[in-house]
Amino acid sequence: MFETIHYDVRDGVAWLTLNRPDKLNAFTARMNSEIKDAVKTASRDEEVRTIVITGAGRAFCSGQDLSDVDETMDHGDILRSHYGPMVKEMRRCEKPIVAAVNGVAAGAGFSLALACDFRLVSENASFVNAFIHVGLIPDSGNLYFLTKLVGEGKAAELAMLGEKVPAERAVELGLANRVFSAETFTDEVHIFAARLATMPTKAMGLIKRSLKDASTLSFDEYLEREAQGQRIAGLTADHREGVDAFMQKRKPVFQGK
Repeated sequence: MFETIHYDVRDGVAWLTLNRPDKLNAFTARMNSEIKDAVKTASRDEEVRTIVITGAGRAFCSGQDLSDVDETMDHGDILRSHYGPMVKEMRRCEKPIVAAVNGVAAGAGFSLALACDFRLVSENASFVNAFIHVGLIPDSGNLYFLTKLVGEGKAAELAMLGEKVPAERAVELGLANRVFSAETFTDEVHIFAARLATMPTKAMGLIKRSLKDASTLSFDEYLEREAQGQRIAGLTADHREGVDAFMQKRKPVFQGK
């Protein structure tokens, strides 16, 4: 089905693995398209309740494969036709997306991780806004997401200096949610993803909507959108299960419906 990524669904989790390890999982136009299609597939699959994106080998993603780019091309057109559709599909997805950053996430690879809802990092991982080193600006939504996570001042520093951010520092800055040892990283990602896959999927999708609304709507508009979202959540089977479990003093079993 795919050539540049590996896609597998297990126990409610869609595992999307960038699979060009000899190129440090650098992006090609085909990989952009396949990531977009895989996220869309997972979004529509009722069995999928969580998505994990990671890299094969020693890197998460080293950014654009420069051998795949003709420098006579319009760089803006490359974004409009390849990267924009990919990150838009990720942003439309109402299921939690986890970036399992197993190694370096540089350039557009950094942007890919930022577009996810969670970033779990190996102690060997690092983030680099490498665009400045080739005279370009961060793209693929990079600064849109980055400023929300670390603020405008720190985002400017990371973008303009292009310095490497190691795993522990990434957690301190708010770029990453958790850091794990290299030895336990894969197991910890599985545990985290499995936990998300047993939670109320519809409610998490509504939380994702609310997070977007919080930065674009006025307070009064947000409160109305919040009320609409809570009405939808209150009609879900998972809400009824949560209430029943609370009353019966047992652990809820959510179905993502």
